[in-house]
Amino acid sequence: MSAKYPIISITGSSGAGTTTVKDTFEKIFKRENISASFIEGDAFHRYDREAMKRKIADEKAKGNDFTHFAAEANELEILESVFAEYGRRGVGRTRHYIHDDAEAAKYGAAPGTFTEWEEFKDSDLLFYEGLHGCAVTDKVNLAKHCDLKIGVVPVINLEWIQKIHRDRATRGYTTEAGTDTILRRMYSYVHYICPQFAETDINFQRVPTVDTSNPFIARWIPTPDESMVVIRFKTPRGIDFPYLVSMISNSFMSRANSIVIPGNKLDLAMQLILTPMIHRLMEMKKRAS
Repeated sequence: MSAKYPIISITGSSGAGTTTVKDTFEKIFKRENISASFIEGDAFHRYDREAMKRKIADEKAKGNDFTHFAAEANELEILESVFAEYGRRGVGRTRHYIHDDAEAAKYGAAPGTFTEWEEFKDSDLLFYEGLHGCAVTDKVNLAKHCDLKIGVVPVINLEWIQKIHRDRATRGYTTEAGTDTILRRMYSYVHYICPQFAETDINFQRVPTVDTSNPFIARWIPTPDESMVVIRFKTPRGIDFPYLVSMISNSFMSRANSIVIPGNKLDLAMQLILTPMIHRLMEMKKRAS
């Protein structure tokens, strides 16, 4: 952690909705005139697309499941060094993983490959979004470097629905292919993804209010109007819950550290909760400079 060079980490699995949270942070940064350097978790995958396919096939032949959720499939030691260096000096490097043809046109590299490493520009803070921003293993401790840690973790059936629909719509995968990926990732999900949500300062968990009993035949994703969001604070001290309940209609406290809001109020809730936290980070940065 670093008062002078703060790091914000958004962690969630594939299909969890971390991009929605990132979009809200970007709105806050723009409104508050805060410059941020951005890191995508995919940029720290160990293998490009073709190499990953070969690695999965090799491990399958040995009776093993191998997925991007596993620590071994990612350059977490490099990511930790980037976090540490930014915390010390406000500098670092990253790259981009090219997902599709649109990104290929933007970055000038083939889909499924990486761009070259590039140095960050000067910034007020570092922002990470991806699978492993709060990962703690026997080799790395990414959580200790982050000043604000956010978990995005829908209930599991909703997460699967969102992933299957996204993969069909943006990557052309079949439902069967998506289901196979979910099954292969289960061990790593339990051992590498879930433990991070005990490290986060705030968790946003979307819960549908419609039937999602069989996520593999769901024809559409439950809408925000068909959902509630449970917001859990690791340390509730300093959180003005009466103010939040008064500002967010139809919200209520479910535990001493948790507030439940209508799904369509998520952006408002994040603005109310996160803006003061970012202000505090910037105030500490100013005092440390």
